[in-house]
Amino acid sequence: MTETRKSWLSLLGLWLTLLVLASWRPLALPDEGRYGDVGRWMLVSGDWLAPRLDGIPFFHKPPLLHWLQAISLWAAGVHAWSSRLVPALHAGLMLLALYLGARHIAGERTARRSVWMLGSSVAFLIGGQYINHDMLVGAWISIAIWCLAAAMQHPGERPHKAWALAGFAACALGVLSKGLIGLALPGLVMVVWVTLTRQWPRALRMPWLSGALVFSLIALPWFVLGQQKFPGLFDYLIIGQHFGRYTGSTFNNQWPLWFYPVILLALLFPWAFLVVWQGASGLLRHKLTVLKPASAWTALLWVWLVAITLFFSLPKSKLVGYILPVMPPLSLLAALAWEHYFAPKTHGAKVFGLLCALNLALGAAFTHYAGQYSLRHSSRDVAHELACRMDTRDRVTVAGGYPYDLPFEANLKTPVVVVDDWTAARQNAGDNWQRELFEGADFDAQAAQVLQGPEALLLPGADARWLVTPNDASQLGDLSRWQKVYQGRAWSLWQQTTEPSASKSPKAAENKGLSCRDHHGQKQRQQ
Repeated sequence: MTETRKSWLSLLGLWLTLLVLASWRPLALPDEGRYGDVGRWMLVSGDWLAPRLDGIPFFHKPPLLHWLQAISLWAAGVHAWSSRLVPALHAGLMLLALYLGARHIAGERTARRSVWMLGSSVAFLIGGQYINHDMLVGAWISIAIWCLAAAMQHPGERPHKAWALAGFAACALGVLSKGLIGLALPGLVMVVWVTLTRQWPRALRMPWLSGALVFSLIALPWFVLGQQKFPGLFDYLIIGQHFGRYTGSTFNNQWPLWFYPVILLALLFPWAFLVVWQGASGLLRHKLTVLKPASAWTALLWVWLVAITLFFSLPKSKLVGYILPVMPPLSLLAALAWEHYFAPKTHGAKVFGLLCALNLALGAAFTHYAGQYSLRHSSRDVAHELACRMDTRDRVTVAGGYPYDLPFEANLKTPVVVVDDWTAARQNAGDNWQRELFEGADFDAQAAQVLQGPEALLLPGADARWLVTPNDASQLGDLSRWQKVYQGRAWSLWQQTTEPSASKSPKAAENKGLSCRDHHGQKQRQQ
């Protein structure tokens, strides 16, 4: 078997492993429930312009993830795995781009080693199956940097036009994935790299006009059409969700400056320690190989790693997935370090294989236990019960919280009514589900009608037959018009009664629900 064939089989095997793991667990909350249902709702509603959460505009991010999810759900059915095909595809693209770039820089063996380092890591096996925007933008940022650097390193008199245009297109897809960072981060890396390697005269000869045209044709139409239909979109998405989150201190997930260096050690364990050792030893020996490497490509890898890590370390709000764009250079630097320190050793290949196998096992174990944890908070059992019992004309109400996965798991065709004290929520809500809904409702008054006050639980209605609440519904007050018919792990299903009565959850009703679900399970899954 040729070395190239081994590499391609490695790529395929690692990606198929990711697809298998993606089928093991339910939707994680809140992210996967939220983003999974935004894509499903796009398919149900036929509205491909406005991403919507429970029928309400949801403009936290641009729509590429949701477009691709809608296509995937249409082709493969409404399942969590179908939604996960989108990040998994982009994880595969990131891995493929790493292989091609590494092969060009360091040869076949090192390229394959870098692929195994990334492909067996938590970053790939977990990040590649997680439904959100991070793997998408990470893949397109990586592809943009590879393509733009390849254009610059082309041996001709001018940068390679096709590679450059591919880089501009990747930047545009990055913008459609998660916003301005799809352009800003490749730009940051290229500016610093070109400056350090003194390539500005060549950089000025890039096809800027045609590149700007390619970028504009791909990235701008959605923003223009969205702003026309929803005035205020640009201010909300760009100013609020981009600059506001980057500079603000009121958002969730606040961590200190050291957060991402530690996270990188875990995401590419144990290989990332090789990069730390290589960089530190070079500085201590005054070789300054980190700052003045012999190769422009090596300089690119270090600039890529350091610049983006610093960029995401500055804001107070930090999430693990933000740092995915640096995984390719970190993996290749680790592979180069392994080749230098360990590959010549007698048992180097066996140790490498053992560590990769251990990482794959850890990825599988993490997926399993993450799934068990998600089930504790999931409404999937209640959603399946609801899908079995309800008529398509029935209205579903939720109170006491918003179960993000309920509409997805029940494959509801109409928005659920969300009961809360919305006046108080507008005054006191933090960075939470309530704010997501009422801010989106400001863009569409008709869609906002699903947000109703506590009095909605007391009003009889022919179509308002079903209520979903947390198992402890004591804070909701008078539920005399509702009877609990099923209690799941975290959420309960109630049915409206004709006359007010004391709310209760008779055992017979719960058993009936379980029997209904078991007996009609196939029908339920097809709804």
